[in-house]
Amino acid sequence: MQAATSRESYRIAGDRLDAYVRGAEPSAVAATADELLSVADLIRREPRLRRALADPARSGADRAALLTGILSGKVGADALDLSTTLVAGRWSAPSELLDGAERLGVAALLAAADKAGDLGEVEDELFRFGQVVAGQSALSNALSDPAAPVEQRATLAGELLTGKARPVTVRLVEVALGGFGGRSFVGALTRLVELAADRRDRQVAYVTVAAPLGEEEERRLGASLSAIYGREVSVKQSVDPEVLGGVSVRVGSDLYDGTVLRRLNETRNALAKR
Repeated sequence: MQAATSRESYRIAGDRLDAYVRGAEPSAVAATADELLSVADLIRREPRLRRALADPARSGADRAALLTGILSGKVGADALDLSTTLVAGRWSAPSELLDGAERLGVAALLAAADKAGDLGEVEDELFRFGQVVAGQSALSNALSDPAAPVEQRATLAGELLTGKARPVTVRLVEVALGGFGGRSFVGALTRLVELAADRRDRQVAYVTVAAPLGEEEERRLGASLSAIYGREVSVKQSVDPEVLGGVSVRVGSDLYDGTVLRRLNETRNALAKR
């Protein structure tokens, strides 16, 4: 869990991002997001720089000046301002600064999609791509292989997504391939789906069924879950014939498993104990 000082530093940078986004065009925000993610990549690649930028013995102004000297002329004024605001804060560990830099870039990408009116579609595209990957073991292995260069895996993902997904979605998949927040590729994709939903002030419900729910069934389920959680719910369906029937729903750490498979397993276990 992130320390309180790191959370506060990220909040300040996040507020600065929100102020910038309000007065910028979606394309400009997307370009700034890409530069922020490049800064995060730099911080990831250079452990000595990462330690220096998170060093509590140096003043925030000194750390911001250090980063300015490196980035000046290489990124735009907005990305520079946001990056220096981030490093000027206090960070409990270099790793938390890196997490903050990655999250700021992702937040900017999601903000760009939001301003363009595409955030709901980006959320769905990320989830659907995750489903495609999960359903094909060879593809999953190729994209998740930590021994393969990220650039190589990004090229493969790009070939699959180009013309079928929005540019922000493609860029977010690249972020996931880089191990966003130290997660696996699948774990990073899941987290990005949740961050997209959260920006729309929604909770994600992962629903597993034996056969796809109809549009009206999905709507009713979403309405019921919204009533329980006091927040709009974004239903994400996964079809798994092995559950046989019923429905399994996971919202955060809450799990409701009403599948036939679960009931059969419970019956089998009960009989085995006799």
